[in-house]
Amino acid sequence: MSNKICCKFHPEAALIEDYRAGDQICSACGLVVGDRVIDVGSEWRTFSSESGGEDKSRVGGTENSLLGSDLSTMIGPSPGGRGAGGSYSNMSSDAAIYTNRSRPQTSSTNDRALMDAFRTMSNMSDRINLPRTITDRANVLFKMVYEGRNLKGRSNSAIAAACLYIACRQDGVPRTFKEIVAVSAVSKKEIGRVFK
Repeated sequence: MSNKICCKFHPEAALIEDYRAGDQICSACGLVVGDRVIDVGSEWRTFSSESGGEDKSRVGGTENSLLGSDLSTMIGPSPGGRGAGGSYSNMSSDAAIYTNRSRPQTSSTNDRALMDAFRTMSNMSDRINLPRTITDRANVLFKMVYEGRNLKGRSNSAIAAACLYIACRQDGVPRTFKEIVAVSAVSKKEIGRVFK
């Protein structure tokens, strides 16, 4: 016996798939042969108010390689032999707990500071129309300075603005110091201290 779906009145007729309704329809007589067909295509969906063109947005943001990459799931024995809540006394000592270690729940102070600085530099870059490569270079520079603790005590906004200025100079994109100061939220003096 074959698992092939076909019309019982026209077994050799081709089937037409109605993706919207999820039906398979006989092309000869119109009989619905199969229903609730699963669409295995991508689940793209647009929520933008603009009509025309497809918005290929997916759920969630992209992972930033400059931040810690701990998006794993841990399943293991719970401490003390209790369940996830720690209150079930009738559970065996081998009871497992499920821990989802996603970024928003476990982001450290360092990751939050880096994300804030990256967001600040991205906003400044957008305001003066800098290419993404400049922003990425500025992000790398900021991370090096931040992790090296070279400028401890200086504001992250000033460091971010200085890193953006340095990235512009390194990539040969002409932006003056005044332009960087104009789009930042800190004073020229403070950015100048960080830049030196």
